[in-house]
Amino acid sequence: MQLALFDLDNTLLSGDSDYEWTQHLITKGVLDRDTFEVRNNEFFEQYKAGTLDIYEFLDFQLASLAGNSRTDLKTWHAEFMAMRVRPLLSQKARDLVKRHQNAGDLCALVTATNSFVTGPISRELDIPHLIATIPAQLNGQFTGKPRGTPAFREGKVSRVEDWLESMGLWWSCFERSWFYSDSLNDLPLLSMVSDPVAVDPDNTLHAHAQAAGWPILNLHSK
Repeated sequence: MQLALFDLDNTLLSGDSDYEWTQHLITKGVLDRDTFEVRNNEFFEQYKAGTLDIYEFLDFQLASLAGNSRTDLKTWHAEFMAMRVRPLLSQKARDLVKRHQNAGDLCALVTATNSFVTGPISRELDIPHLIATIPAQLNGQFTGKPRGTPAFREGKVSRVEDWLESMGLWWSCFERSWFYSDSLNDLPLLSMVSDPVAVDPDNTLHAHAQAAGWPILNLHSK
């Protein structure tokens, strides 16, 4: 048995779904541009620099879910998929997932972005397991807070291990394990698998991958 784990943002997607979701709601007039666009850009830069406070960010990001009905959110997300997500999914990315699926590997999408935003993307890619930050709910409505450990940095490792243990599995159950990611933030999980792969990596991950002899994969840039 083999394990294939995929990061989403700037890995399978040639963009960031968290960032694009906020921009989508700003464009629709759901969120105030002056208030949210600057903060969205600030958090995105912090993420790229490896300085993001995940709980501060989630207070910002999950507010868009808490302030709106599930009906409206579902409608907006369908538009988001059509307008912003599918154009960011390259055939190379789809083929990579399909190769692991055809090989019979256990596949999971592992992303810091919340499960409301990423669930439909996981289904678009036919990835059966999603390990994402979970937005808390109360009486069917989002509260604006996360539930449990966010799937970010070391949190990705603990969330993956919890998922594996729920199936009676552990790292040593797999002959090989892959994790594909673009980001320095994913070094903890990349270091856990037998086959870490840097995908169109940021500068820090690129240098680390070169020093460690990890393969570097191009899915997006020409």
